[in-house]
Amino acid sequence: MQTSIHNTHFLLRRLHSLLGLLPVGGFLIFHLWENSQSRFGPAHYNEQVVGWLQGLNYLTLLEIFVIALPLLLHAGYGLLILRSGHNEWRRNPWLHHRLYLLQRISGIAILLFLLFHVGWTRIWGIWEPAVKADLFGHMQSILSQPPIFLLYLLGLLLSLIHLCNGLWTMAISWGLTTSVQAQRRWFLFCIALFVLLSAMGLHGMLGFIL
Repeated sequence: MQTSIHNTHFLLRRLHSLLGLLPVGGFLIFHLWENSQSRFGPAHYNEQVVGWLQGLNYLTLLEIFVIALPLLLHAGYGLLILRSGHNEWRRNPWLHHRLYLLQRISGIAILLFLLFHVGWTRIWGIWEPAVKADLFGHMQSILSQPPIFLLYLLGLLLSLIHLCNGLWTMAISWGLTTSVQAQRRWFLFCIALFVLLSAMGLHGMLGFIL
């Protein structure tokens, strides 16, 4: 019985990290690239980017099965394992154990931010056609408010910390970085990726208001 439970937990942890990397992490990077197109102006963003996405076949199915369900599964299992190892960082107050704690805290904060963001954009766009027709103008009006801009910036940074730290720990748990040197090199790569994606995300946010 114990072996069966351990194997189930092992497989669920692997599925949890895999969902965080491919559908969820991949969509986050795509979404940052999508928003970076804001620098070309409202016409380009609304017509070439948003218009192209809205014209995709089976868009609703893609949103449900490629984005929403993987995100809910990743978040749901993440909440189940939230308390596991919660005292580890106190016994070993090193950088990576602090990041382990930040991974859990950021996961909860990201869920709250997503409820706010999706409600104010995607859900509101269903009930208000003007939002769907001019998403650039809608985001411009939102991000022009300094408190909301800071909230979005915090959501961006926490999401990228969660993704990049998850990539680092995933490589260890999957046995891809077994040596200290490999782990250090991969950690530096994840830091560089965080900086690059943060710059792209901030660039996209500023593109709506500058």
